[in-house]
Amino acid sequence: MKRLLKIVVGIVVVFVAAIIAVLYFTAGMADTANTFFAAIKKQDIATARSYLSEDFKASTDEAALTEFLSKGALLKFKEASWSNRQISGGRGVLNGEVITDTGGVVPLKLLFVKENDAWKIYGIQKPTAGLQTGESSPIVPGKSDQVALVKRSMHDFALSVNSKSMEHFHGTVSQLWQRQFTPQKLNESFGAFFDAGVDLTVLDALFDEVLIS
Repeated sequence: MKRLLKIVVGIVVVFVAAIIAVLYFTAGMADTANTFFAAIKKQDIATARSYLSEDFKASTDEAALTEFLSKGALLKFKEASWSNRQISGGRGVLNGEVITDTGGVVPLKLLFVKENDAWKIYGIQKPTAGLQTGESSPIVPGKSDQVALVKRSMHDFALSVNSKSMEHFHGTVSQLWQRQFTPQKLNESFGAFFDAGVDLTVLDALFDEVLIS
């Protein structure tokens, strides 16, 4: 029974680690997407365009961006949700959908690059309604990259749990995340781990075995 409990706890810990890693490394992309569409909702195309990468802006003026958003019903933006997030180095992808104010659903993929330590939208892909001939492949990080990202974030998280303070973990996340979540808020969210008496740094060896295999 005790062994089964340990296995269940281990699965939960790894699951929590994966969630933390996703939030940790993709928070900046989600913030950029949300502020981009907040500007779209206000019909403020100039501000929306400021969240595009230099390459994107160089090839797309305000008129072209407005035309694309209009044809795709995105000017009727109401809200967005991102069901899948991927990251590999200085590139990333958000897959999800936009809900329009008329109740329509628009599948969407946003491609990102990191410029001057900030995530910028590099491309916007909207599948064509009706018959389709193909679609670009998403940027998918390799297994080793995924494991390394989870290991890094989990290690920082474990060190903070051991010290009973999220101060260290807070210092490792993006500046955007730091502004949104203070160490105190993180302590409130993850305080239950402080008194659990579990040293999560032991998972480092587990991640190393996955990387080697």
